[in-house]
Amino acid sequence: MPLPHPATASQGTGGAIAPHLRRLLEFVEPDRDDICLDVARGHGPMPAALGPQVRHLTAVDAMPAPADPAPGSSRRMATVEFGTGPVRITDGDTPPPAARMAATTREDPRPRTIDPDRPTIKADATALPYRDNTFSLVTARFSLYNLGDPDHVLRELLRVCRPGGRVIIADLVRGNLAGPDRDRIERLRDPDHPGTPSIARLTEMITSAGGSIRRLDVFTVERPVEPWLAGGCDDATAERIRTALVDEVDGGPKTGAKPRIIGGELWFTQSWAHVAAEPIP
Repeated sequence: MPLPHPATASQGTGGAIAPHLRRLLEFVEPDRDDICLDVARGHGPMPAALGPQVRHLTAVDAMPAPADPAPGSSRRMATVEFGTGPVRITDGDTPPPAARMAATTREDPRPRTIDPDRPTIKADATALPYRDNTFSLVTARFSLYNLGDPDHVLRELLRVCRPGGRVIIADLVRGNLAGPDRDRIERLRDPDHPGTPSIARLTEMITSAGGSIRRLDVFTVERPVEPWLAGGCDDATAERIRTALVDEVDGGPKTGAKPRIIGGELWFTQSWAHVAAEPIP
C-alpha cells in the first residue's frame, strides 16, 4: 500500500479549508437563515469557516478561568490543539452523501449580519447568557470535555437551541469495543485529559441531556505526532511518548494509537465523531 500524503487545504467559502474541517461543515449543513452559536475553548476555526454561510453567528470563548497554581508549582496551560499540522482522513476526504451542503452553492443577495472582526464573547459554557430557544444552529468542536462538566454543557447547548434546530458536537471518541488503553498516551501528553468517551457514551450523554440524535459520522484520521506533541507537553514527556510509539512500530507493546511511519515522519491515529442532535420539546 502506498504511503499517503498529508491532506492539503482546498478552496471553500471564505478561503482555504482543510478537508477535515470541510467534512464537518458539510455535516453541519448550514443554512442562509441560520442563527448560529459556536462555543469553543479559546479561538477555534469554526466562526471564520461557518460565518459566511449563515445569517448571523455568535462566537463564545468558554475557556475556564485558570486555577491558581499550588505554591512552588509552575502553571501549565492545558491545550487542546487540532488546527496544527496536516490531518489525513483515512476513509477518504468525502463525507457520506447525506451530509452534502447544498446551501453553500446557492446565491443569496440578502445582507447578513456577519462581521469577521466581531470580538469573541467570554462566557461560561455551563451557564450561557442566552435565552431558551435563541439559536437554530449550535456547534461545539473538540471542546465539550474542556468547558466544564460535559453533562451541564450539553444541557446548555440544547437549551439555547430552538425546537427543530441542530446541535452539532464534534469530538474525539473510541469504538464501543475499544478499551481505554488509548487514553494512556493522551494523559501522558495532558495529565488533565478527561478520557476519550466511547461512541455509545457520547450519544448517551446527549440523549440524557435532552437531545434526540439525528445523524452520526464516525471516522478515523491520521496525524503527525510532532505538531500534536508541541501543543501539549514538555520535552521530556514528548520524548516518552515518541519512544512508546516508535517501540510499537517496531513490534513492541501496543499503545492504542496505531502509529506508523509516513514519509519519514511518525504519525498516529484518532477516531473523530460528528453528532447532530436536536432538543426534545
